[in-house]
Amino acid sequence: MYDTIVTVNNSIIQHGTRNNRIYLMHLAKEDMPEILDVIQNMANKNGYTKIFAKVPESSAAAFLEIGYVMEAHVPLFFNGIENCVFLAKYLDAKRSISITKERNEKVLQTAFLKGSLGVQEENIILKSDLSFRKANSNDAFEMANLYSKVFDSYPFPISDPEYIKQTMESNVIYFGIWKGRELVALSSCEISLEDSNVEMTDFAVLPKYRGQKFSYFLLAQMEKEMKKQEIKTAYTIARSVSYGMNATFAKCGYAFSGTLVNNTQIGGKIEDMNVWFKSLQQ
Repeated sequence: MYDTIVTVNNSIIQHGTRNNRIYLMHLAKEDMPEILDVIQNMANKNGYTKIFAKVPESSAAAFLEIGYVMEAHVPLFFNGIENCVFLAKYLDAKRSISITKERNEKVLQTAFLKGSLGVQEENIILKSDLSFRKANSNDAFEMANLYSKVFDSYPFPISDPEYIKQTMESNVIYFGIWKGRELVALSSCEISLEDSNVEMTDFAVLPKYRGQKFSYFLLAQMEKEMKKQEIKTAYTIARSVSYGMNATFAKCGYAFSGTLVNNTQIGGKIEDMNVWFKSLQQ
């Protein structure tokens, strides 16, 4: 069972046992400070071990005063004007302890090194037997099949074709690479038009096609599309132990923002996640 997304007053919350947390995905400022008690009571009632909140920096003080800690910070996240902070409150001390801390640090060191070296634009070329395009609803079954092959678990039901179709009808654009008729790589832009930002997410490459810089190619295409739509800020929440994804974002000029400890059910267990961001207004 996937976690549930609900609207509380004018704010949007995801919660459930899969991630064993509450995620305040969108805070409506008019819901402050009452929303703090609402999500605390919900966490207590369900026995969740973490509350995770993505909020405007101007609202952060009220959270910090009651035991939240800042895990990441993204400048100009909201409409290119206001900063965003990613906050956490741990309701079980064990959850605040990273079990992959040493590997996290090695991954980041590698990513920073590769980011400092940069990648030449001419490397973003697909071989002649590969094709790239935006995915559409007719691709949903094949997309869901690819995601189910790549991920043992995921925070959202992307292995369900109907879910993929629903997201396409709202705020998500998917990008794919095909070899002939076989879909071999995918990614998506989850766009917030209201806040003029985009999450670069859902990257997946079939195992036998890895090592060909598909994620790097997809990210470059995604950025081009988002700039056309005049989106101001791009960010991602990447698995902290993934050398490939962290290096990809570092090489593409994204800045590291912080680590969300024991945050997300992905790859079969709850893992730490790294936040990276980039201004698209250049």
